Amino acid sequence: MRYLVTGSAGFLGANLVMRLLADGHEVVGLDNYHSGLRANTAMLLGRPGFTFVEHDVVEPFDIPCDVLCNLACPASPPHYQQDPVYTLRISVLGTLHALENAERHKARMLHASTSEIYGDPLVHPQPESYLGNVNSIGPRACYDEGKRAAETLCADFTRLGRVDARLVRIFNTYGPHMRGDDGRVVTNFLLQALSGKALTVYGAGQQTRSFCYVDDLIEGFVRVLALRENQGPINLGNPNEFTMLQLAEAVQRVVGSSLPLRFEALPTDDPKQRRPDIAKARRLLNGWEPEVQLAEGLARTLAYFRNQAQGRSA
Repeated sequence: MRYLVTGSAGFLGANLVMRLLADGHEVVGLDNYHSGLRANTAMLLGRPGFTFVEHDVVEPFDIPCDVLCNLACPASPPHYQQDPVYTLRISVLGTLHALENAERHKARMLHASTSEIYGDPLVHPQPESYLGNVNSIGPRACYDEGKRAAETLCADFTRLGRVDARLVRIFNTYGPHMRGDDGRVVTNFLLQALSGKALTVYGAGQQTRSFCYVDDLIEGFVRVLALRENQGPINLGNPNEFTMLQLAEAVQRVVGSSLPLRFEALPTDDPKQRRPDIAKARRLLNGWEPEVQLAEGLARTLAYFRNQAQGRSA
């Protein structure tokens, strides 16, 4: 099949393209490098079946495909807050243009939504039926509300019979091909550890997250697309929950060093807890379950960043 992956130079996009190519598909990647890495495209260009189009999704595009995977959007707070109006345009206009392209070519669509649509949740863990607790005027709203609006577009196109647009709500994911400067906690801790620096913990470090290794997430994507019918939003993430202090301890163990901790003020609207209810995914996706545990995933990701650092110094 011919896949179009928007945001192909991003962390998830690059990993998804590699999986699709390995499965024997033809893939067109589309990105404008707003937050993606040119190195990710360079890594993919030599692979049979891959072509690349440099394009900004806020402008319409017309690319034939059988399946469209809509992953274009900065996903880390430092990146999406840098230009919040543009972030909102990517989420809304980018998704609208993806849906129109999918409709034009009668393609199935996978839309990468996010656990951020639940905001700072009052229900824990978060099932797909939870409607969220989001600050619509806060500094994270450009991303949170943009993704919520994108879900609305996908749901309406599906309801109207125009596009089979499938929603996956992604919980914290990590792994190779992340940007080192994305500002998220796993990359912060690993790069600080590689540099022998103190690990930066925000607040008291008691806020929780659930960390899913990227290979497990991509397997979930593939299974959602394989479903006979659109089953509505599906949470994809790891239900094992860790405090930031527990994550710091896990990084210290992987690195083999008792690095000190440095505490800073908690950012505005930072969710206190985040854990997916994945009962729906387990039921619908042939028993899908994250397999890579935190220690193993951190070790693989640390090896990636270490190799990147060695390559730059060579």
